[in-house]
Amino acid sequence: MSNLGLAIVFLTATVIAVPFFTRFKLGSILGYLVAGIIIGPSVLGLINDPDQILHFAEYGVVFLLFIIGLELDPQKLWRMRNDIIFIGGGQLLITTLVIFGAIFWLLNDGLKVPLIVGMALALSSTAFAIQLMTERRVLNTPLGQKGFSVLLMQDIAVIPILLLVEALAGRSNPDAPAWWVSIAAIVFVLLSGRYFVNPFLRTMSRYGSSEVMTASALLIVMATALLMQMVGLSMGMGAFTAGILLANSSFRHQMEVEISPFKGLLLGLFFIAVGMKLDLGLLLKQPTTIVGAAVLLMAFKTLIIYSLLRASGGLKREKFKLALMLSQGGEFAFVIMSFALGQGIISSDMNNLVTIVVSLSMALTSPLVLLVDKVLKSSGKDQNYDQESVSHEPEVIIAGFGRFGQITGRILTANRIPFTALDYNAEHIEFVKQFGNKVFFGDATNLKLLKAAGLEHAKIMFIAADSDKHGFAIAKTVREHYPNLKVIARAKSRLSVFKYREMGVETTVREMFESSLKAAQIVLEEYGIDEGRAEFMVKVFRRHDEEMLEQAYQANDKYDFDELLKVNRKGRKELESLFNNDKLE
Repeated sequence: MSNLGLAIVFLTATVIAVPFFTRFKLGSILGYLVAGIIIGPSVLGLINDPDQILHFAEYGVVFLLFIIGLELDPQKLWRMRNDIIFIGGGQLLITTLVIFGAIFWLLNDGLKVPLIVGMALALSSTAFAIQLMTERRVLNTPLGQKGFSVLLMQDIAVIPILLLVEALAGRSNPDAPAWWVSIAAIVFVLLSGRYFVNPFLRTMSRYGSSEVMTASALLIVMATALLMQMVGLSMGMGAFTAGILLANSSFRHQMEVEISPFKGLLLGLFFIAVGMKLDLGLLLKQPTTIVGAAVLLMAFKTLIIYSLLRASGGLKREKFKLALMLSQGGEFAFVIMSFALGQGIISSDMNNLVTIVVSLSMALTSPLVLLVDKVLKSSGKDQNYDQESVSHEPEVIIAGFGRFGQITGRILTANRIPFTALDYNAEHIEFVKQFGNKVFFGDATNLKLLKAAGLEHAKIMFIAADSDKHGFAIAKTVREHYPNLKVIARAKSRLSVFKYREMGVETTVREMFESSLKAAQIVLEEYGIDEGRAEFMVKVFRRHDEEMLEQAYQANDKYDFDELLKVNRKGRKELESLFNNDKLE
């Protein structure tokens, strides 16, 4: 089948299966898995080589780990060290020993196979677990961060496990790079992230092209992943390291926005490939063994992770749900088992058995989590994870941080009102960082960027874009998705005010109006008019101009020049009358 044909098969299966399973709240992951089963060798046989697809789709996991790294600055990672070592390391060690003991007792045929299978099955699926936690809004909670610590420890352990498998095989790989080469590569990535990547992104941002930023983001992720792979480390760990380096960068959120579409598509392809690997023939031949092994694997891992999480205190039922989300086998089990098969340690039958058990455990995770959710809700014991949210919730969002937006930001800072700035100019970004406020690099018309900035939690959105065209585009996006949010907009002219009002933005600030009024008052005073009289005349003019603006807006054709001219002439006569009568109306 041609590449175009493959693409059509994948996309068709996705648009049918995923919405169906999402509609019944079974989760998108299960939809991808079922789609893979249907188009794979076990059912329709449209695609007969899932391993080739899986190899390409692993870039989805790479992009996922990069985005995860963006959320973890080095200081935060250091604060998580206890959870990574004790909860993550404890889970890995205990689960490996339990599975090792069970398989050794069943096979009674040496230590190598039970140890390798135990280590492989102790790993959870980073892609599955994080997707589940994200869908249930768990990931950015304190409890979710403990779960992530478990996954992070597992990802770190993959390379030592592969080295151990090679040692058990008693073979040496002459092509494998020396240990110091791997360390040198990590140091190189750390230094380049600080001294090269950020200046590179600042340079690219000056071109003002979203395509250039997308290409830059892809280049950073894939180049780092390739470098790590060349020195014997995993691509995912390389991407994760690159993400951590950019966690404190002003371009962090723009990178996330640019990478997310690729991550989503490739992760979906990854899950489809996992479904394709599910050998229904083997499942039908040994249903009791395979289903029993998958259930026992999930039960043991849930119990072990739950016990470790309980030691940290908190709600028991929430920890149980999180432990269940981490109970499946992981994608790295495929890597470890395939590597062990190539080293001649395990048999092809054992590799196939572990593969289908891991795949089945992945398929069972979403329905079981959904079942637990329903049981807890029906018993009235469910707890909303959002109550433990650790996300930043700004009170004001300023879109556009040029000279106009900066003045507003400085006054907010002086009054200790937290705000988040959005801008596509690297120089503006560097300026706002001096105030200690959060700043997102990117286009404020991008809904994903607005969500990442926390707009749904903000009280006010201030559109301070330098051009009306850009401001209108921002207002359109905000009003479509946040109709009840208070929006204030900078307007260049009276016609701009009309346009904003038509879009549902009732409060506008004409950028030249206030400064012109102040200048007029100064001129009047310098001319010799009494200060009180000058202030009075400006006040009259302000009131009258606002009334004329409203009349013009209510006109039948407010954008017709002749119509506006009539309103203007009428207003000028009324204004002269007001000044002559010395009274406000």
